[in-house]
Amino acid sequence: MADSEIFQDRMLSLGLARVSEAAALASARMVGRGDEKAADTEAVEAMRSQLNMLDIAGCVVIGEGERDEAPMLFIGEEVGTGRGPAVDIALDPLEGTTLTAKDMPNALTVIAMAPRGTMLHAPDVYMDKLAIGPGYPKDVVSLEMSPGERVRALAAAQGCDVTDITCCILERPRHEDLIAEVRETGAAIRLITDGDVAGVIHCAEVERTGIDMYMGLGGAPEGVLAAAALRCMGGQMWGRLKFRNDDEIARARRAGIEDLDRIYARDDMVTADVIFAATGVTDGSILAGVKREPGWFTTDTLLMRSRTGSVRRMTYKTPAK
Repeated sequence: MADSEIFQDRMLSLGLARVSEAAALASARMVGRGDEKAADTEAVEAMRSQLNMLDIAGCVVIGEGERDEAPMLFIGEEVGTGRGPAVDIALDPLEGTTLTAKDMPNALTVIAMAPRGTMLHAPDVYMDKLAIGPGYPKDVVSLEMSPGERVRALAAAQGCDVTDITCCILERPRHEDLIAEVRETGAAIRLITDGDVAGVIHCAEVERTGIDMYMGLGGAPEGVLAAAALRCMGGQMWGRLKFRNDDEIARARRAGIEDLDRIYARDDMVTADVIFAATGVTDGSILAGVKREPGWFTTDTLLMRSRTGSVRRMTYKTPAK
C-alpha cells in the first residue's frame, strides 16, 4: 500500500479538528433561536464542506440517518477528495440540537475517523449503554448486573462508599425504574436532558466532571461515537442493541448485524486506532461554547488520538465574518 493510502492519524487529526470547529461556528449562530432543525442544518452543511476538503476516501458509517431520511451526511455517503486513505467516519454534526436551540449546556459537534471497516455500522435504534473511566480492573461492572450491583461493584473497586459514586443518566420516562434503583443505593445521579456522547466522556474525566459511571438507553450511533472517545481517553464501555419493532430489526439486518443480542465492548465498536474531535457549541462541563468577541469567534476543541493516547485541548480564534 502506498504511503498516501495509509491511515496517517497524526496528519489527519488537525484536519478533523477543523471539521469539528467549522460545524460549531456555523451552528453557534442558532444558539438560543429556538429552531433545532436550522441549527442542525447549519452544522451539517459546514461539516460536509470541510470534510470534502480532506485528502481521504471517506465513508460515513454513523451519520444523520439513512439516505432517504437525510439529504446530507447520510450513512453510506462518500466524503473527501478521494485521494487519500479509505476511512470510516462517525459523526454527529450537532449533538444537542435542543440544547443549542434553548441555549442549554453541553451542546457539541462530534466526529471520529478510523481505517475503513473498523467501526460498527450501528443502526438508528436504541442501545443499552454502560461506561466507566480508566484505571479499573477489566469488567468490574457489566450489563448483566443490575444497576444497584453496578454501583456497589464500582464503589468496591474504588474503595469508597456507594454514597461517593455519581452516575450520569439521561432524564427520560424510560429510565424511571433505573433512576429509582440507583438512588436506593445511596449513589448520586447527574441527570442530563440530551447529549449522551458527552455523558459517556464525562466518565473519563471524573476529576473535572465528578461523574463515575454512565448508564441507560440512548441512540446506538451515539454509542459508537462514545466508544471512539473512550478508546482515546481510556475507560471501559459496553453496549447492547435494543429493538422496539420488526422495522428496527430489519435496519440492524441491513447494517450487517447478525447476533441481535450481542454485547459489544468498547473495542468491538471501534476495532482499530481512531482519531476523535469535539468542539463546544454551548458552555459545558467538558468544553466551553463558542464565544463571540468584537471581531472574533473563539472555539474550544478536544482532539484525541488512540494510537498515542494524546488528549489535546485547542483554543482557536477566527475573525468574525
